[in-house]
Amino acid sequence: MQHHRHVVRSAAALAAAMGIGRFVYTPILPLMTAQAALTTHTAAALATANYAGYLVGAVTGSIWPRVAQSVAVCRISLIVLVASLTAMPLATNAIEWISLRTLAGFTSALVFVIAVNILLQHLHGRPAHLAGWGLGGVGGGIALSAILVLAGGQWQLAWWTSAAAAAVLTVVAWAMRPAPETTPPGASPRAGGRPPHRAFALLAVSYTLEGIGYIIAGTFLVAAVAQDAPHWLGGGTWLVVGLATVPSAALWAALSGRWSHPRLLVTALCMQALGIATASFFGGVTAALVGAVLFGGTFIGVSTLSLAAGRTLRYPRAVALLTAGYSVGQLVGPTMVSPLLGDGYRPALLVAAAVVSAAALVAGLIRIVGGQPDRGVPETETPYTPGEFVDQGLDRRVVLIAPPHQRPGPHR
Repeated sequence: MQHHRHVVRSAAALAAAMGIGRFVYTPILPLMTAQAALTTHTAAALATANYAGYLVGAVTGSIWPRVAQSVAVCRISLIVLVASLTAMPLATNAIEWISLRTLAGFTSALVFVIAVNILLQHLHGRPAHLAGWGLGGVGGGIALSAILVLAGGQWQLAWWTSAAAAAVLTVVAWAMRPAPETTPPGASPRAGGRPPHRAFALLAVSYTLEGIGYIIAGTFLVAAVAQDAPHWLGGGTWLVVGLATVPSAALWAALSGRWSHPRLLVTALCMQALGIATASFFGGVTAALVGAVLFGGTFIGVSTLSLAAGRTLRYPRAVALLTAGYSVGQLVGPTMVSPLLGDGYRPALLVAAAVVSAAALVAGLIRIVGGQPDRGVPETETPYTPGEFVDQGLDRRVVLIAPPHQRPGPHR
């Protein structure tokens, strides 16, 4: 089927840009620490640089909506991304590494913007879970990079094989093109009365805390597992994270038709905090794998549900404000735990679990304050759209700049 081709192409682009380009640093980090004399503070700086570059790329897609539709920009970004991965082993100092990871973050954001917009154009009016499977490319890229790092065993080889994999995925994604005719998006929700300020403030605090906790775990999970275990367990943990991520967006989209966003959000955050804490407190294969499944199966779902809840609350420019807090959290997270890394990476995971637990507690207050229905909207009426950021530009087109949110679907 034609729409399945669009899902595959977009998934390939997301696997290259996000699963590999943005997240491959996580399984390579223990190798660089052991073989390239990478200090813990430099490790945190590299992570922060990548997130900063990603934020700049996302904002670029918001300021210039045409970027979000440009196949040429997508192709150039993929090429530059592959080049930045290839150059990592050739860099000779921390400044060069930081520059390359910043560039990788910037280009991965642009690819995400464009690939998701093209995917949504082609899938307009189709079941919401299809877009979720497209976003599953992120998990596929994570799993692929984990396999390559495990097979290599050397940090230089890990970067080069990952670059080669991203190049192959770029070839698969090369045929992506916008739909001939773009269906206008649904109008932004408008409140009939006073916006629920307290409920939205709680949601914003919760999502900002999630940005801090998720990125700490996403950066240091493998290093924490590997520091007291065989190398294969660290890489295997990241492989399981990727495999759990693949179906997660489609799953949370389906569940949203049965339960309210705050209820699902609290559930997802509690599961994520439990997974991070399990990987931190307990050693061994079982704890690592349980933590990986719970983390990989929820981090995209939390973004989905938080942004969907923001739009349902009908607060002005809700998704933009939520994404700003989430992005700031990602910048703060690695820096916040940097002083703790001298004793290893497990203390950082404990902080992440505590922060995500706080996010769950705050999210639970949303239902007490009010402003959300007890049940969700059926999937066929309100499809989920992958993206950390959605807003309408001056030309009234939806601009997606980075994991999933909810967009009003066609009325039936």
